Amino acid sequence: MKKFLIASAMATLLGGTAMAETIGVSVARFDDNGLTIMRNGMTDHIETLDGVDLQMEDAQDDVARQLDQINNFVASGVDAIIVNAVDTNATEAMSQAAASAGIPLVYVNRQPVNMDTLPEGQAFVASNEIESGTLKAFEICKNLRAEGKSGGATAYMLMGQLSNQAAVQRSKDVEDVLGMDMCNFITLIDSQTANWSRDQAQDLMTNWISSGEDFDAVFANNDEMAIGAIQAMKASGISMDAVQVGGVDATPDAGCDASGRHGCHRVPSCVTARTSQTG
Repeated sequence: MKKFLIASAMATLLGGTAMAETIGVSVARFDDNGLTIMRNGMTDHIETLDGVDLQMEDAQDDVARQLDQINNFVASGVDAIIVNAVDTNATEAMSQAAASAGIPLVYVNRQPVNMDTLPEGQAFVASNEIESGTLKAFEICKNLRAEGKSGGATAYMLMGQLSNQAAVQRSKDVEDVLGMDMCNFITLIDSQTANWSRDQAQDLMTNWISSGEDFDAVFANNDEMAIGAIQAMKASGISMDAVQVGGVDATPDAGCDASGRHGCHRVPSCVTARTSQTG
């Protein structure tokens, strides 16, 4: 999926009569598994293009650093820019910097706050967060009903960085699904951010488990946090046959094969969702 999005972004940037020679790329953070897949998709795809180079920078989850990277790209005269935003509420200045220099810019993976007013020559390519979060939540709801828990079930929700539109939307998706007649038997005990992090999710899940509250499901905004939650539950001796866990991204670490190996922590209740392109 991410390779398809990157190919779409490249096509957007290189759709003119002349091919770009250098594309500046600012990624929110390199030490994120999902974003690493995205970065690898970029580097793999660029090898299929003649005369095009990538200049890729790690913003290290720092908004100011990312804006400096965009300004440096502009100053160095790159032919196009790709941005995976640290904070989706802080993209207007990036758009303005690129537009003033007449440099095409594409936002990937995370929707910019100025989506509806992007200048000419700028675009957004990503999955539909409404679909991804809804698919995950609805699948868990169906699984819990199939297990005979429609009389009442409880759950926790692990959220991504709240400065990120994807985290806000995916969390809202879960709440919307739980408001549906067929799924309103599920009650959220607590919702907190673990910042997309496997380690933070494991710590947070450990704290929730220590409270002694029974639960039937965990909704996670991404696969890394879902895996962290599962690790905490396994460390606490909780049977994975008793809990539904869902994430978003379909990363290799969260994948399952028919034997239940290769990163699948529970079959069939290790649920992961990813959906089609929008932009």
